[in-house]
Amino acid sequence: MKFVTINKCLKKIKSDIYTDFVCIINNRVVITTNKLANASDLKIIEKYIKNSNNINLKAIKSPCLPKSKLYLKIIGLSYVGENGPITSNSIKGILKEIYIFKNIILASKSYIIKASFKSDIVVVWVNIWDSQSELVAKNLINRYFNIR
Repeated sequence: MKFVTINKCLKKIKSDIYTDFVCIINNRVVITTNKLANASDLKIIEKYIKNSNNINLKAIKSPCLPKSKLYLKIIGLSYVGENGPITSNSIKGILKEIYIFKNIILASKSYIIKASFKSDIVVVWVNIWDSQSELVAKNLINRYFNIR
């Protein structure tokens, strides 16, 4: 696979990124660029890859940017709710229902710790996948939400 052709396509749309490395590893196409690609750049790269004869298109998912694992700390949740003590599964369900968490992809189960031995308040740590620019996490910092 030649990255010269990808660069020509990117240059046509007046993009200021260029590819400098392309390889296929475990049915994944890895492309490195001089800087972070935006949505239109990814579409051009995806179009080129789909037109390539060297790749099994059924094994390739849509393009995505590299991800980082971050954690969020949720404070002030009640330990006992309507359905009993709060669990990792209940946190997962809660996050699916609240609109500010709509773009969240959980990296692991949540960790729940009581604030103190006699307290009925817990602190929850949630590991999430986020872009390297941390856009999802930045949109959640200092946000408030209510749970019944």
